[in-house]
Formats: sequence, C-alpha cells, structure tokens
Amino acid sequence: MAKIQTPQPVRGTQDMFGETEERFAHVVATFERVRRLYGFKGLQLPVIEPTAVFSRSLGEATDVVSKEMYSFEDRGGDSITLRPEFTAGIARAYLTNGWQQYAPMKLSVHGPLFRYERPQKGRYRQFHQIDAEIIGAAEPAADVELLVMADQLLKELGIDDGVTLQLNTLGDTQSRDAWRAALVSYFNDHRDVLSEDSLARLEKNPLRILDSKDPDDRGVAYAAPKIDDFLSAEASDFFAAVTAGLDAAGVAWTRNAALVRGLDYYRHTAFEFVTDRLGAQGTVLGGGRYDGLIENLGGLATPAVGWAAGIERLAMLLNGVGKPLRTASIVVEIDSDKLFSVAKQMEKRIRKEGMPCGIISEGNPKKRFDRAKKLGTDYILTLNENADGSFAFGVKRNVLDRYKTTGRLNVALKFYLRDVFGVSPTDWRVVSHGGGTLKLDK
Repeated sequence: MAKIQTPQPVRGTQDMFGETEERFAHVVATFERVRRLYGFKGLQLPVIEPTAVFSRSLGEATDVVSKEMYSFEDRGGDSITLRPEFTAGIARAYLTNGWQQYAPMKLSVHGPLFRYERPQKGRYRQFHQIDAEIIGAAEPAADVELLVMADQLLKELGIDDGVTLQLNTLGDTQSRDAWRAALVSYFNDHRDVLSEDSLARLEKNPLRILDSKDPDDRGVAYAAPKIDDFLSAEASDFFAAVTAGLDAAGVAWTRNAALVRGLDYYRHTAFEFVTDRLGAQGTVLGGGRYDGLIENLGGLATPAVGWAAGIERLAMLLNGVGKPLRTASIVVEIDSDKLFSVAKQMEKRIRKEGMPCGIISEGNPKKRFDRAKKLGTDYILTLNENADGSFAFGVKRNVLDRYKTTGRLNVALKFYLRDVFGVSPTDWRVVSHGGGTLKLDK
C-alpha cells in the first residue's frame, strides 16, 4: 500500500504557535489598546472584494494588480480578489454603506492580506497588517494625529529604538502635476542610463523612478528635480503644519525627498518608519494622504490619510515577548485525585480575578514542578489536605515571574476560602514568609 503523502503548507504561508503566536498576539493587542486611546473605531471587512475595487484604486499598471493579486472568477461569473491591502476596501465600505454622514471617521482594522510575491524574511504571500485611517479630514492635524499614534504604538511595543520616521510631501494637485511633468522631461533626457524597469515606469509611473533600488538609476534619480521647487504656497504651508505638529508632539522625523507614492490620488504627506534591522526590506510602517482615492471609486472628492504596518514584521522586532510560552501564570498543583474538585473551584476563583490558571496533577512532585516551569508559570500553588481535613496552601514564586501578582493571588485565595469554606480572611495564619515562599492555612 502506497504511503499517504501529507499535504504541505502553501508556499509563503506559515503556521503560528508558541513564541511566534505570542509575539503576533502582542502586536495586535497593543494596537487595539492604542487605537482606542486615539478614538479609532474598529472595522471588520470581507477578505474577498470585487476585483474592480483594487484595479480602479491601485491601477491596472501597478505590480500589485498586474502580477501579485489572487483573483478568480466565481460560479456566478464575477471577478473576485483576495484583498492585497486594506485602504481600497475601507474606501469601498465608506461609499457603499453611506458613511459619508459620519465624516470625519477614524477607522482601524487588522487581519490577513494576500499577494503573490517571492517569500523572504518578514514577507509572506498570506500576511497580516494593522491599519488606521482618517476619512473626511482635510486638515494637517489629521496627518499629525496618525503619525503621533504610530509613534506611540512603536514605543509601546518597545521597538522604536533604531526606527526612523522618514517624511516627504507630494504637494497638492497643482504642485504634483508640475513636478511630474518636469520629471518626465528630465528622465526622457536620460533614457540611455535608466534601467528597463524605470523605462517602463517612465510612461506610467515616473515618480517611482525616484525610489528605484537599481544601481543604474540611483545617480540620475538623485539629481532629478525636487518637489520643493514646484510646491504651491498652500502645499508648502500644509507640510510646514505637519512638521510643526510633529515637533510639538515630540515625534522625531527626518526629510526624505526620494520618498514617493506613484499613484495619482496621493497628495501632500508621505511617510515611512524604517529600520535597518530587517535587511533590505526595512519599512515597518508606512502611509500617506490619498485625497483622490474615493473619487476614483465613484464617490465625491474626499480627503483621507492613513497608514498600515505588517504584523509579522513588527513581531520580528519585539524583544522579550513570548519566552517562554505563557499557558498559565498560576498553576494549582495537587498530588491526590481527591483534591481535584477543590482545586477546580480554586482555579475558577483565580480566573474570575482575571489571572490565567491551570491544574497539574500527574506525576511526582519534581515532574509537576518541571511541567509548571515549562509552561512559564509565575506561581505554583500547592494544595494539600491535612490529617484533620483542613487544607494547606503553598505558594511558590517562579523565577520567571514578571508581573508581581502576589497581591492579586492573595485576594483570589481569600475570596475562594470565604465563598467555598466560609473562612474569614482574619482566620488565615501566615506560617512562613521568606525566600519567595508563602504558606497559608486555616
């Protein structure tokens, strides 16, 4: 009989468990907490969208649409795409649900995205992002709000060290159009030194030549006309207001004149938080103002600004999270099945106080301790029955403890003794307290 072959995971996907999952969950939990501090409302969006949502927003000529999207025709003959990014789907939801009446809206979302590209460090074909958008706000204060929020998120994740905010302006429509025309003229004069990719971009997306990584392009791109020479007074004032707001908020930034967004609906602010800790793919969070996107999808001209960050990439930068796997911060250890029902009630009471808890009853004392330690337990609560039928509790503090839960654990035990045995906290007797050990009995 032929051996049954186990199906392998799809290339560019990953199964997350243990430390990897802990890091991932920590990024999401931190984002959820920070976005609430800034008043951003959560969204849940479909993973699939009509292909037109992305072809009309990102453009048919972009690599994402022409090479990277997972698209298929469903049984009804409609072209469907697994979402490659969030912004277009949010804009679609804004229009189809009539959310214009609530503008300006501060929205956030996180979840899986899909792109067919070469997998590499921190880059997958199914990947996950966190995303924050402000729709319907034209003032530079919205840009500042999002950037300050992003800066706080990175600080609270503890990964801001070595991460730099790079900032640029793309100007308003008038400024951008004038700059684009000057770039096309300049690059046409230097066609003989441009790479093949840049020659193709010259016809459809000339701004992208500025951030080309091809050595053939770097010299000519560096000497290309700068946006500052084409900024209108209004566009210059807008950028000055953004940088002044960042300075007032204490957010450090640096100017990167080569930072661009090739799509025509982008205006004014473009930004990236970058690091050298992820190799060549150094962007950990990026975004900008896209005042023309919603109009491209059939809506009225609507100002909007937002950013997105890869969860996997942020998780790679974390230090000290997810080691070891924290299944339970408190373990109730028993050496007799007779004590299981008592331990179960104790476990329930401790969980009610908001502390993770589990029970270990298998094996000898050393094996039980080793298992508790392997779980990353903060405290091991030993439950024994005395000869007179009373119960003794031993609380051992694990060296892995980082959360200082002694006080909360004592509160939980007091409630447990009161509720289950009718024992008043004043009846407790401290037998010994020292060296990290606390023994309590009735």
